[in-house]
Amino acid sequence: MIINIFRSLFAQSYCTIKRKIFYLGILIFVYMSVSASGKITPGSLRCEYLDNPTVVDALSPRLSWINEVNSSRDRGLSQQAYRIVVSTSKEKLQKENYDAWDSGKQMSSESRLISYNGNQLQSGQNYWWRVMVWDNQGKASSWSSPAFWGMGLLNTDEWKAQWIGTPWQGEAPIKVLSPDQYEQRHYAAPLFRKTFKLKDNVVSAKAFVTGLGYFEFYMNGKKVGDDYLVPNFTDYTVRDDIKNYGISIDNKFRDYRVMYLAYDITNMLKGTENVAGAILGNGFYDCSTSWVCPFGSPRFLCQIEVTYADHSKELICTDDTWKVTESPIVLDGVFDGEVYDANKEIKDWGSTEYNDSDWSNATYRKAPEGKLTANTSPTDKITEVLKPTSLKKLEDGTYEVEFAKEISGWLHFKDIQGNKGDTLNVKYICESPLGVYKYIFKGTGKESYAPRFTWYVFSKAIISGVKNLSVKNITAEAVNTDVKLNAEFKTSNELFNKINQIWQQSQTDNMHGCIASDCPHRERSPYTGDGQVACTTVMYNFDAAAFYQKWIRDIRNAQNVETGYVPNGAPWQPGCGGGVPWGAAMNIMPWEFYLHYGDRKMIADNYYAMKEQVRYMLTWLTPDGTMLAQRANLNSTQPNYWLNLGDWAPAFSIPSEELVHTFYLWRCADFTAKAARVMNLQSDADYYASIAEKVKRAFNKKFYNPQLKSYGDFGSNVYALVLGVPSDRYNDVVATLKNEISVKYNNHLNTGIFGTQFLFETLAQNGLNDIAYAAMNQEDFPSFGNWIKQGATVTWEQWDGRDSHNHPMFGGGLTWFYRILAGVNVDINQPGFKHIIIKPILNKQLPEVYYSSVTPYGKVVSEIKQSGNNLEMNVTVPVGSTATIHIPIKNVDSAVTENNAPIKDSDIVKFSEIKDGYYVVTVPQGNYKFKIEN
Repeated sequence: MIINIFRSLFAQSYCTIKRKIFYLGILIFVYMSVSASGKITPGSLRCEYLDNPTVVDALSPRLSWINEVNSSRDRGLSQQAYRIVVSTSKEKLQKENYDAWDSGKQMSSESRLISYNGNQLQSGQNYWWRVMVWDNQGKASSWSSPAFWGMGLLNTDEWKAQWIGTPWQGEAPIKVLSPDQYEQRHYAAPLFRKTFKLKDNVVSAKAFVTGLGYFEFYMNGKKVGDDYLVPNFTDYTVRDDIKNYGISIDNKFRDYRVMYLAYDITNMLKGTENVAGAILGNGFYDCSTSWVCPFGSPRFLCQIEVTYADHSKELICTDDTWKVTESPIVLDGVFDGEVYDANKEIKDWGSTEYNDSDWSNATYRKAPEGKLTANTSPTDKITEVLKPTSLKKLEDGTYEVEFAKEISGWLHFKDIQGNKGDTLNVKYICESPLGVYKYIFKGTGKESYAPRFTWYVFSKAIISGVKNLSVKNITAEAVNTDVKLNAEFKTSNELFNKINQIWQQSQTDNMHGCIASDCPHRERSPYTGDGQVACTTVMYNFDAAAFYQKWIRDIRNAQNVETGYVPNGAPWQPGCGGGVPWGAAMNIMPWEFYLHYGDRKMIADNYYAMKEQVRYMLTWLTPDGTMLAQRANLNSTQPNYWLNLGDWAPAFSIPSEELVHTFYLWRCADFTAKAARVMNLQSDADYYASIAEKVKRAFNKKFYNPQLKSYGDFGSNVYALVLGVPSDRYNDVVATLKNEISVKYNNHLNTGIFGTQFLFETLAQNGLNDIAYAAMNQEDFPSFGNWIKQGATVTWEQWDGRDSHNHPMFGGGLTWFYRILAGVNVDINQPGFKHIIIKPILNKQLPEVYYSSVTPYGKVVSEIKQSGNNLEMNVTVPVGSTATIHIPIKNVDSAVTENNAPIKDSDIVKFSEIKDGYYVVTVPQGNYKFKIEN
């Protein structure tokens, strides 16, 4: 392009010899500059999986980036070396004053999870960094754009702030009277403020803040940050009352923690006199429903660190000199909803001019048992804003508003009017119970309102108590943990596209507090079984590494330190029913995380807990070598059904609990053996592999019926094939499964949540992909399509439509879309998509499939287009990765070309073999276009 521009300039009549020489000099300079720079450029800089995290307490944070190619035509590129530089300010970084760390040129192809290795990191300090890389031709890139991370408080003795609360509440939460009855009391959300004076010449100011259950932080009357429903949900402290519930366990958890956030408030200061403020919500800390057990009354902690030009520092900390009063939020609760009385608003409460002499002094509160931990994880934010698709006034004077899909969040009203004392009342249309939404007008003109400390689940609502409502006055704001989609899946089958879409929406709706709930309305609880069954699907769709890094730690923390038992929910809530597949999350989720992100630290952090979970499971071995858990409540010997489930939410019925328990014992032991190999612990690997093998033999001996040639109905044969059946019965079991799904159930699924996870891929991997396609393509009961036919915009809890209409757990089976139809798979020996295996299994009813995802190394693409007997396959492999591509062919004589040239003529694409109907090649980074003529 550049040469063409200069050619046209040279052709102009006004171009003199002198001017031509001048243009030629520029051309040479541009050419040399371009040719001297590398062909890859680092971008997407991250620290601990996050973009510019404001608070990190890892002593050696890990840094990552993605190398992008400068030309889409370039192939075979890789990183040969890198150089990371870190400074204590952006200005120093720009001036090349690398006062924290200069790695120097490191000969390495690694571009992710590089541990900081510079000067000792200081509490509260921001660190700015950038990276330069060299490509495999030895050419250096330009510097990346700068990024930063902020350090938290690294030592507990650096916390000078003290927990505070209100004098009208005690320490205790809403008191448990019985499993289904609570002491009924409500307090207005407390409003705190503190006036403080500073000296001149402030250089920076940072606030370290948390509040339980939820908080909003203010400086000089303005909200700080765009977070909602923070801090993220954890097991905050010991709760003695959990022993009083129907599903009762003890308090012997591995750890407790409270997460805190950090905000740079430098630009929010106003001269020397300022006001810090906060509003507290009850959250899960003081919660009134039988699903949860509250922790205590609301409390607040804040430490503001101010740095002056002379390097001196000053702290403003929560203590009993802070003032507190009741806010206009007269009722709030995660389950109760929210009531806001605008008549109780306090004008200018956040200004220095306001007189707070009639406010009460704050009262000291006991510190939770949980360790203060940096909130290095995504927080809840307004992730989407929807306009109404319809708004109509009904005969009774109320309004009905509807939106295109179901979300979790709230309605935001703007510029509405009512008389003083009138109450705006929103009744969300939902099959599950939701809290109240009320706004009491002050009647002084246009008013606006949205809740703060709860969320609702809806696509439709009935609104009363407001006059002259129009679509301009109302939006729906989706509020979820900010975990973004980073993948795209589409096919020529619109039903498949819709299934993936409604699952994505359901998964998003269920992310709050950096956990995934079973449902976002009725229970709102972090079920471990629901979490493990869908986690791989989540990783194939979302940028979820930081999310799972936090939640898996919650699961580990909830493990019983004496027995190894992992509960049905984490952080633990005693309404969580489950059983063996729920506790199995302790082994499954770290392993799946390792495969997807290639993070060995995830295995190292959780390996002991994985072993402990297997130890617990082995206590339920039967004399036959199978597993059947019969866990009882505390102080009881009778098994509790809700502690010993096998599969759940079946289409028709479920396999035996013993079969499912045994399968998950095998799965946990097998994953633990694999984890031991990652840790180079060969004796451990041998031990857990031997357990897995013994359990497999016991499973195959006990549950197989040779007369029926079956392990049973309702997914039993699927479990058996995943575990592995003896070779002499393999063909019989596959034939039985084929008949079971295609004939007995007329090409419909017959599984619960855990069986469904394996059903479609197991069918495909055993030569029955046409049956998998048919089952996924159904639109009557039981099927995903049946929900969509009834108007679902999210996935449901039960195939027959009972119970919750927003449950993402059945998404576990959708890996068939990405790993089978598109064929994109990780390699256990080079995880994190370092080596990508692309092996689609075609179906003639599906001419087109496209899947792309941003892996730890960059974007991978697999696109398949079938036309008659011919095939086109387009693949993108990112810098840092290689791929083995299995190209489907119909016979060994099929003509395979890449970029319209024979494979044998390519110096990039390497032929490997022809095997099992595939033409196998290996490729480095690049875009590839294969054509197959059969």
